[in-house]
Amino acid sequence: MKTKTQKIVIASMLAALCCVATMIIKIPSPLKGYLNLGDCVVLLSGWLLSPTYGFLAAGIGSALADLFSGYIIYAPATFAIKGIMAIIAYFCFKGMHNKLGNTPSRIIGGILAEIEMVLGYFIFEGFMYGFVPSIVNIPANGVQGIAGVIIGIILVKIFEKSKLF
Repeated sequence: MKTKTQKIVIASMLAALCCVATMIIKIPSPLKGYLNLGDCVVLLSGWLLSPTYGFLAAGIGSALADLFSGYIIYAPATFAIKGIMAIIAYFCFKGMHNKLGNTPSRIIGGILAEIEMVLGYFIFEGFMYGFVPSIVNIPANGVQGIAGVIIGIILVKIFEKSKLF
């Protein structure tokens, strides 16, 4: 069993990794946001940590990337959206892995978490720019989500083989 200090260190590491993965490749989206690779670490945080630590690692890491990248207006929404993604990934994995196995339950949880991300940003941008203009970002966020699930599955297999979790 991991101590509280170990859990904090792992969550902090994943938050930093989430921030870097989000910032390293930024492709501007049509409505002032950007596509990135951070979702794979957001999902990883949900699959490897408890709901609280996963939420905080994903939310803080992603929100910091927004702050550091000049997307300050997005940071509060990103904190909530990405944190909730980690919670969805966690509960889907925990609820299904005994029946379906690890990879299928992670795929399903990842897809549901990414749907929440697409809807979350659609609603946030809908209030900021209008709901009709916000539709333009749905396909871009969907592509980001698909990449997040695929890369997240690869990363979780690597982390599991390392025996850190």
